[in-house]
Amino acid sequence: MKSSGHIKTSSKPVGVCLARSVADSLAHEPCLEAVTIDAGREKISLATLGRANLPEISARLQQRFSMAQSGEEAHDCALLTGKGDCFVCDHPLSRAELNSITIEQKGLVTTIARVTCPTAPKFWRWNEIPFPKIAPRQVDLPDEEHPENEWKWQLLAAALCGLFALGAFFSLGSLRITLFVFAYIAGGSFPAVEVWERLQSRVLDVHFLMLAVAAGAASIGAWTEGATLLFLFSLSGGLEHYALGRTQKEIRSLFRDAPKTATVLDSSGTPFEVPVENLQRGMRLLIKPGAQFPVDGEIISGETASDESNLTGEAVPVVKSVGDKTFSGTLNLWGAVEVRVTHPAAESALQKIIALIREAQKQKAPSQRFTDRFSTRYTYGVLALSLAMFLYWWLVLRISPFHAATGHSAFYLTMTLLVVSSPCALVLSIPSAILAAIAHGARHGILFRGGAAVEKLASVQVVALDKTGTLTTGDLKVESIHSIPPGHESEILQIACSLEALSNHPLARAISRHGRQQNVQSLSLSKFESVTGQGLRAFADQTEYRLGRKDWVFQDHAPDLGSDSASGSLTEVCVSGQGLAGRIVLRDDLRPQARDVINQLRANGLFTMVLTGDRESVAGQLRSSLAVDEIKAGLSPEGKVKIIQGLVSSGRRVAMIGDGVNDAPSLAAADIGVAMGARGSDAALEQSDVVLMHDKLENFLAAFQISQRARAIIRQNLFISLGTIIVLVTCAMAGRIPLTLGVVGHEGSTVIVVMNSLRLLMQKNASNAVQKPKFEPVKTT
Repeated sequence: MKSSGHIKTSSKPVGVCLARSVADSLAHEPCLEAVTIDAGREKISLATLGRANLPEISARLQQRFSMAQSGEEAHDCALLTGKGDCFVCDHPLSRAELNSITIEQKGLVTTIARVTCPTAPKFWRWNEIPFPKIAPRQVDLPDEEHPENEWKWQLLAAALCGLFALGAFFSLGSLRITLFVFAYIAGGSFPAVEVWERLQSRVLDVHFLMLAVAAGAASIGAWTEGATLLFLFSLSGGLEHYALGRTQKEIRSLFRDAPKTATVLDSSGTPFEVPVENLQRGMRLLIKPGAQFPVDGEIISGETASDESNLTGEAVPVVKSVGDKTFSGTLNLWGAVEVRVTHPAAESALQKIIALIREAQKQKAPSQRFTDRFSTRYTYGVLALSLAMFLYWWLVLRISPFHAATGHSAFYLTMTLLVVSSPCALVLSIPSAILAAIAHGARHGILFRGGAAVEKLASVQVVALDKTGTLTTGDLKVESIHSIPPGHESEILQIACSLEALSNHPLARAISRHGRQQNVQSLSLSKFESVTGQGLRAFADQTEYRLGRKDWVFQDHAPDLGSDSASGSLTEVCVSGQGLAGRIVLRDDLRPQARDVINQLRANGLFTMVLTGDRESVAGQLRSSLAVDEIKAGLSPEGKVKIIQGLVSSGRRVAMIGDGVNDAPSLAAADIGVAMGARGSDAALEQSDVVLMHDKLENFLAAFQISQRARAIIRQNLFISLGTIIVLVTCAMAGRIPLTLGVVGHEGSTVIVVMNSLRLLMQKNASNAVQKPKFEPVKTT
């Protein structure tokens, strides 16, 4: 489990001390959990949780440390000198800073960590980095992307190459050579630029091979073959960039142009315009019909419906009323509503999704990383083989090296071998399919966090599901409130709302929403504590308030609060404090598609398991409602992790689906972590490999089928590319294939691979296979 990562730091510059540098790093690095500074050994250790990019985190942390050391007061930093600690420093941390981090001092070793639960450190991964030295500041620059319309220019160049080559084929004399030269320039311009860039890095690839073959063909008078090669090579390159551009376009189409300004209401209700980037938590916004929600917020007045299709893939408008959340980039359809800002623009759901997609596109699948390494070595191997075969044909078989009176020369045969050996199709076979799968999923509300997630999900054998918010709607509603003594139901609700205001659990959201609808005023509480798997505790003056499980809230003196609510669709939380005892009964309904999804998962050969903290009686209700293979009830977050680890250690591939903070460790322990996106906590999203937007459980089935399709297409592409290379290389080494046919076979396989991958973008969403049930939704806890 991880805190939300919003750590308050001092208004002082980060360069004042290392402690503030660490606090700033924890605030900006969601996967970074703790930093240990060993001044004696001059070592720094980083603790991460989940899939962290350790080199990037280390580089940014080193940069912050270097800035701290080079500051005016760096020589006084107790952590660097080993002559003290943060508690005796001349520039002590503020109370707010001390509340956001923990500092543990043992001799010359200091550990600074984010505030988290006792379970989380068991899953931390420790890595050492060098002790910071003063170094010039480095700036991370964004990766440069290909222009959106580059593929059009490449296809135009290919068309010009083809036209010039066709004209040269029917021409004679100097005009023929001139047209061939123009064809070479048109067809070789884009590959030449890429070859030059790679040569500056001392790297050879298939583009170099193609240009070398084209130049070699021209040197022996085989202009037609060389022009044909460049035409097909530039055509396949244009189609490749079209395929990649298509995936980028699919992703960009998810997000409409976000509004630049928002209408803010002041304390008197007067509207005024404010730039979206200046919006802060708590501001009141007026959203008119037909306008977009500029940031994430919560409706405090009015009713409407929101079009969230660009964010979640859900085509049906979502009804919104007081207490409901709204998401940036979505469209307000018909009602004028007032919205309270809950997240600024930089932390909105839209920005979160954009960041996830960009991260996904940079993370390569294991098989793709293999082909990337393989292609460079393979290129050098092909060059060596071609040289050896040239010498063999020339010196052993006595074929003329450059100009043969009859048949083909040894150089011509070598050029043919170079062409058919180039692994263009092989190199493209995996990334083209992976990117198409990521784009298709994103368009339908499924975010794969990298190629590894696409590949691994296809091999899953066990699907473990959390109950609340995953199998159930998570949209709980307060059914009734009971108090002892009777008549104090409003006080029980006030206590519950005050405690739940500090929690993000689905129960908390339901109680808080009900409290806002009843205009309940929260109490001023302090010393807030979340007891894992039990509940919440806080104090006002000297009075202790508790909310959570009955046996924990009341311990050994549980009052009689009425009949047990564990049956049917009801669940309860108990409340105590200020001489009062009570319980709040909430209703949560099973998702209408849950039964059909479970049945289809089992039909696909997947073992299904429900992991829930509810009692066995509630689990029994689930067994009668869903055909789940196994249900584990009464589990703490640590208990869920142990079950997941047991399944993984037995050699079974496990996917865990969850949405809450308590699910984050289980998501991290599973082979594939799947988070319910719209309601999912920050911790769950950070630990997930796949994010299901709009909380649609059926999208997991869609994600599983997308990954299987992608794996099938990757296998098809590998079969096509490797098969083509084997056949053509065998024929070329036997001297039985002309250069023109080799060019057509080689480039034809590349085009086929790219177009085969694009089929993923054209297929329907797999979740459409989940039909809405004809029966009434089954209700359970």
